[in-house]
Amino acid sequence: MADSCPFCAIARGAAPASVVLDEGKVLAFMDWRQAVPGHVLVIPRRHVPDIYALADDEAAAVMQAAVRVARALRAACDPPGLNLWQSNGEAGGQEVFHFHLHVHPRRIDDGLLRVYPDAVPPRSDADRLAAIAQALKARLDR
Repeated sequence: MADSCPFCAIARGAAPASVVLDEGKVLAFMDWRQAVPGHVLVIPRRHVPDIYALADDEAAAVMQAAVRVARALRAACDPPGLNLWQSNGEAGGQEVFHFHLHVHPRRIDDGLLRVYPDAVPPRSDADRLAAIAQALKARLDR
């Protein structure tokens, strides 16, 4: 675990957190910043800086925990919407460099994250999409 990582400190019990779920490889706890009540972070217990370093079994455990947390949020808070989001790197908006998945209940007009802040982008050219898809397929780990 990284000595200076706040999420590692929470995972090892050296920093306080309102823990929602603690299951072996993963931990879920309330985000300290609650723009909308119920915002939960799900992390792998092991220090993993970003999605690129996440092991397949950790990815599966994080997503399974996120689904369980989402269902608990629906039962407890009944939000009209919910986002899962995850950021990587400075350009992606990552603030804590320990992989974490946000499980965020949403309310109509809550003023939070919009995927397209101004206008929905126009539809992309089909040939361009096919070329990108082919480049990705060629590089997938099999």
